[in-house]
Amino acid sequence: MSVAGYSIAPPTVSPTTHAAAAADLVRRYRAVPPGTPVRLGKPSSNLFRFGGAAAQRLDASALTGVIGVDPVARSAEVQGMTTYEHLVDATLAHGMMPTVVPQLKTITLGGAVTGLGIESSSFRYGLPHESVREMDVLTAAGEVVTASPDGPHADLHRGFANSYGTLGYALRLLVDLLPVAPYVRLEHRRVASADLAAAITEVCADDAVDFVDGTVFTPGEQYLTIGTFTEDPGPGPSDYTGQQIFYRSIRERTVDHLSIRDYLWRWDTDWFWCSRALGVQHPVVRALWPRRYRRSDVYRRLVALDRRTGLSDRVRRLAGQPGEEPVIQDVELPVERLVEFLDAFHADIGITPVWLCPLRLRSAQPWPLYPMRPGELYVNVGFWSAVPQRPGDPEAHNRRIEELVAELGGHKSLYSTVHYSEAEFWKHYNGPAYRALKQRYDPNGRLPDLYHKVAT
Repeated sequence: MSVAGYSIAPPTVSPTTHAAAAADLVRRYRAVPPGTPVRLGKPSSNLFRFGGAAAQRLDASALTGVIGVDPVARSAEVQGMTTYEHLVDATLAHGMMPTVVPQLKTITLGGAVTGLGIESSSFRYGLPHESVREMDVLTAAGEVVTASPDGPHADLHRGFANSYGTLGYALRLLVDLLPVAPYVRLEHRRVASADLAAAITEVCADDAVDFVDGTVFTPGEQYLTIGTFTEDPGPGPSDYTGQQIFYRSIRERTVDHLSIRDYLWRWDTDWFWCSRALGVQHPVVRALWPRRYRRSDVYRRLVALDRRTGLSDRVRRLAGQPGEEPVIQDVELPVERLVEFLDAFHADIGITPVWLCPLRLRSAQPWPLYPMRPGELYVNVGFWSAVPQRPGDPEAHNRRIEELVAELGGHKSLYSTVHYSEAEFWKHYNGPAYRALKQRYDPNGRLPDLYHKVAT
């Protein structure tokens, strides 16, 4: 069965071709002289840590394909640098999707597993690394091991999540899939601030619901978006890849319908709402901006260019405006602390809109480097903007967020800037467990440790 919206022929590779490409990467990794910093070379990135130490890049472009999709076993076998865009197109052709599809098309499978990914199915299926049945990992020590929940490298299977490439690189992954319908029916439900945590808990307990996320437009104005699979296209389905903008529709419509493909990528076209900073939401600019370039990876490259050149900083200085502090973070809070966090966030930071995404670990066991309590409902809060710098303290807002998250029993993702001291960092991210993994899989310190990878 194919699904409406399937349009791209994703790259496919045979097991033999994959084995040759993986062996070549291993050979090149082992040939790098000891003491030389190294990192994978990818055409795009979704990290918001720009710059960093110079390192020898290992071309991983031969590891970007889908090896196979098995709709009977509900699994897909993919190379480590395969993007979710390509995997989704391969699986939708069989009426399937990965259990969790992160919002941005160029996030890779290996990146989502060694980092963290999340989306509106996470209240039921957890995080992307929880869908991994097994993976081949090129360890920092230069060995290739197969990590699975019950095998001899089960510690690496559980400890790979949130290691950000400091223990090794995923070469091949076997991941879970789930069946889909052609369309998703959306209900945008406005919820009062005081009722937000209870409403999220109630919706996430409903077995008929397939997707849940939320948007906070202003203090006191927030909506839950509840998605259910359907065979009915409704009066549309709607198309938010053209002149219309998805996040604005949340305020304008109570009910909506999208094809499953357009639903999965509803946030990518405008990078949630962040394309407005680049002028892409202005009707004239939007009409002239080619549709193929309305994508998160294009916007991210423009931001990276601005960071390298400092153009916007110079313009602000010439205009006599204060410098800006980028505040680009995703944090997870226990659902019962969500309103408390939002109240403090609105008062101290003041960024809107804000994205909400409920999640609950799928596994009954914790994942050691991102220690969340199994069975407990959390809410991811995402905010991506900039605020005026506080005089004499250019990191004040980011450090306030870190302090607040710690006070409320939450965690923050590490794709963006980190301001913890080293002692604070290891307290939050299970230093003893990480050191044990590092000793086993990188005894000679071939790759940087996690703190120095994300905090510098």
